[in-house]
Amino acid sequence: METLTVFILCGGKSSRMQSEKGLVLFQGKPFIEHIIKAILPITSTIKLITNSKEYDYLSYQKIPDIIIDKGPLGGIYTALTNAETEFNLILSCDIPLISTELLSELMSKHNKEAEITVFASESRMHPLIGIYSKKVLPVIKSAIDSDDLKMMNLIAKVPHQIITIEESENFHLTNINSVDELNDLNINLS
Repeated sequence: METLTVFILCGGKSSRMQSEKGLVLFQGKPFIEHIIKAILPITSTIKLITNSKEYDYLSYQKIPDIIIDKGPLGGIYTALTNAETEFNLILSCDIPLISTELLSELMSKHNKEAEITVFASESRMHPLIGIYSKKVLPVIKSAIDSDDLKMMNLIAKVPHQIITIEESENFHLTNINSVDELNDLNINLS
């Protein structure tokens, strides 16, 4: 696959986590650093979508949301508006177990006809670990304008590709949204 840009969505209110999600510590390092470590063997073109100064310690470009309070869809809109590559890897900041292998699999299986490519198992889809084409920008803008912010609705509206994974692989793609989920993760890995 040709060069792509990686955008990590660091926005969100993080009401359940009670702190900036990407900076929650897991195994002694913030989530965001685990994610960056998984990306670096693939590309160093990483940008953070964030309105927070808390990520300033990282040397990557930070881009504030163009339209605030529109959830992940708003973050993706900002990312794709600022993208210089046609295809872009979009990741949420709360997936500390993501691996280079899974990201490489996503990229190698991506079909250029698909405007969005994501992983899904029988039980769940992972829309915030995906490849997104700049071509979906008008569809996202329309969804934001009509306040239709559900990721699944966006995916259903454009040519997309689902890469099927086993249920057991969901664990490595899990986003951690609360202190309880973080505690469960630590218990499962100990």
